[in-house]
Amino acid sequence: MTSEQPLPVRLTRTAQPLFPWHHFTMRFSSTPRGARLARRLAGERLDAWGIPYGSDAHDVLTLIVAELSANAVRHGRVPGRDFRLRLSAEGTTLRVEVTDSRGESIPALAEPSNELDGRRGLLLVAALTDRWGWYPCIDGPGKTVWAVLDVDLS
Repeated sequence: MTSEQPLPVRLTRTAQPLFPWHHFTMRFSSTPRGARLARRLAGERLDAWGIPYGSDAHDVLTLIVAELSANAVRHGRVPGRDFRLRLSAEGTTLRVEVTDSRGESIPALAEPSNELDGRRGLLLVAALTDRWGWYPCIDGPGKTVWAVLDVDLS
């Protein structure tokens, strides 16, 4: 008889790497449909990497992908240009990067407002990850918003 225990999200450093090196990159249309597809494919990729559907880590990471992808569509959209999702896993660290085409639209944490819709996505990302940030694109116009989560599935 086995019992499944909930998987912790935060890392307690261990000597052994949890993941071999994995990498996934894909471009998506800067539309709500593209953002949904990014979240769905990220979820499938995470499951293939050993972060099972329904685990806390999987739920957190797909939420991060969903928020950053939605922000790229809403705030970083340039008609005719895609956004790029990049996932990487190495050791016990997972990194999500979303690159859009608008470098002048700088991401910043903002207090949510009852009058304005939204403004909570980056607050969620900051609360759920170990660190996050952004940098200007080096290979064209735009910016990349990234978030890192250290995972312990033991």
